[in-house]
Amino acid sequence: MQLTRFTDIGLRVVMRLAVADEKRSDTTAVTTAITTRALAVELAVPYTHVAKVVGRLSEMGVVHSRRGRSGGLVITDLGREARVGWLAATLEGDGEVVDCEGPQPCPLRRACRLRGALARARAAFFASLDEQTVADLVREPTAAVLLSLAPPHASHDPGTRSAGAHTP
Repeated sequence: MQLTRFTDIGLRVVMRLAVADEKRSDTTAVTTAITTRALAVELAVPYTHVAKVVGRLSEMGVVHSRRGRSGGLVITDLGREARVGWLAATLEGDGEVVDCEGPQPCPLRRACRLRGALARARAAFFASLDEQTVADLVREPTAAVLLSLAPPHASHDPGTRSAGAHTP
């Protein structure tokens, strides 16, 4: 089974936010908020895609979005402890593996055993992913790799150019 790009991005966003949360001190409740734009850069995906995924993850209660100057995204307790199968299945939606009723319906659809077999395989796929939580996925060595995705902080001095900047 192949997951949609939407689900792939969603899983990566949740993993990255989980690692940002892990960096916090155990004695404080402060978490590191990451902007949608920064996530798009770090994960090398278009901002518009990440924004759509973040909207859905927010609706699901997996991430919390704060607006304003100190805003950004943080993972929720639900997001950290979410079962990966549930998360992937929810992001994928209820669609079937194959479209038997499409513009040209399959002539076998009334007596086909393949459709049921594929539905059972899909359920088994998500059930096997449910053996892990998001927190399980971001344990070392994955956490270090996710943290290394963060681009170096650019200087806020408008007179400075970043390495590799093109001069007209």
